[in-house]
Amino acid sequence: MCSMRNPKPIRVGLLTDEPIRIEGLASIFDHETPVGQYQLIPVVGSLNELLANSLLEYIVVDLNSSSGGKEMLERIRRARPALRLIVIGPEGNDELVMESIIVGARGYLDSAAGPEMVRQAIDAVTGGSIWAPRRLLSKLIDRLLAVPDTSLTNGPPHLTAREHQVLDLILLACSNREIARQLGIEERTVKAYVGSLMRKTGSDNRIELSMRALNLSLAAQPPPQLRRVNRVH
Repeated sequence: MCSMRNPKPIRVGLLTDEPIRIEGLASIFDHETPVGQYQLIPVVGSLNELLANSLLEYIVVDLNSSSGGKEMLERIRRARPALRLIVIGPEGNDELVMESIIVGARGYLDSAAGPEMVRQAIDAVTGGSIWAPRRLLSKLIDRLLAVPDTSLTNGPPHLTAREHQVLDLILLACSNREIARQLGIEERTVKAYVGSLMRKTGSDNRIELSMRALNLSLAAQPPPQLRRVNRVH
């Protein structure tokens, strides 16, 4: 399992149109950061301002008060594909949850989630996990596995030794920064390898890449468990 030791604080963007929601979301960062954990710093702004902030790695998107819905998530993904999203949306909309994860969200909470649960979700996502209802993750995996994979008819793609190393760490839910640290390479080089892996496997995101890699037995050896993917509420 990858270690998380980075002394620099993590800036988390907060995207919502309602001032009272901004105050509520910002309040979850008021707690003192435990020793050994990242300091999380909230950054409030419009979508354009947050996308232009190169220091941001995460954004909490409140779909209940922000216009655009799924289209806004897709816009974020196109503009900043490396950003990790935590989405707060309506309760009971299973399709929206799965669509949010497919377009790149690493966490999904319904509007009834309290400040403590939102903070837990942010901590999980910044730690490399996915936070979503377990039953919906199961449905998502079933959907991805059921999609016809044309690569199966052509045989598994050829991966270089370094691509295999990167893929194995992706399957352990390591971030690009962690992979770079583990392999002793630049983070931008890791991004290039991840992009190459996605092109070779026909994947649109890291979840789909993981599913296709397991389907095609591309990993050097299957991990004992996708521990971080399984750590959901």
